[in-house]
Amino acid sequence: MELSEAYRECERITWTQARNFAYGIRLLPPGKRRGLAVLYAFARRIDDIGDGDLPAEQKIADLDRARHDVLHLDEQDGTDPVLLALADTSRNFPLVPIEAFGELIDGCVADVRGTHYETFEDLHHYCRCVAGSVGRLSLGIFGSRASAGQHGQDEAIQLADDLGVALQLTNILRDIREDYGNGRVYLPAEDLAKFDCDVAALAEPGQPAASFTRLVEFEVGRAREWYATGWQLLPMLDRRSAACTGAMAGIYRRLLEQIAADPAAVLTRRVSLSPQAKLMVAVKALAGRFQ
Repeated sequence: MELSEAYRECERITWTQARNFAYGIRLLPPGKRRGLAVLYAFARRIDDIGDGDLPAEQKIADLDRARHDVLHLDEQDGTDPVLLALADTSRNFPLVPIEAFGELIDGCVADVRGTHYETFEDLHHYCRCVAGSVGRLSLGIFGSRASAGQHGQDEAIQLADDLGVALQLTNILRDIREDYGNGRVYLPAEDLAKFDCDVAALAEPGQPAASFTRLVEFEVGRAREWYATGWQLLPMLDRRSAACTGAMAGIYRRLLEQIAADPAAVLTRRVSLSPQAKLMVAVKALAGRFQ
């Protein structure tokens, strides 16, 4: 397979399936845009395995295969477009921590096994696996303008990870009912107990109890704190990379505020922004207006 064809396939996957991220990725210059599309395409493959309809044992086996593939890119035979483009991206962007895909796979394995989270520290670890890892991978494409040498680079990596946690907490709130229907409960048991929420109520449509509203408000406040920290990454990026990050994170930040305005909505529908609203966030990000 031609390398150009492999990149086109990764971009096709990204433009058709990255309903929120594509608005930011398109703001990058061509080389970085292609690289980030490749990372998304492989991350999407991992997510699709975890969320698919195969038996759990087969999902685990397929995730193990994906783990092997990403750690042995030099051994692939060139017939898989995503792996072919990923190997080239790894060569072109040596700061991309390819091994971080292993953490994303760890998070998907936890999903397949139906892992529950007793404390926020437990959930925090999961968020860093499935979303912080993507933030760190993306930073390898962006690069940073950290001015304090290795310490500054380490700070940028930490902030990228933090912003990923913010996005994942937003995802968890948006998908509460859908996840429960799939046998997954991400809200920490200690938080459910703190607000006297019965987990079975997550599947009940209609007006939720006041305790559920208070729980959502609490989790929204927690997510806002992670956004506030993660936003500090943007001045460390070049203009186009900052615009990309600001657009992607800005869409999720606005989604979080929609949930805050109507917590009951997450029990009845999938809260989302219109394409026009997403486009407006992207336009503002390109102009350097991130919030």
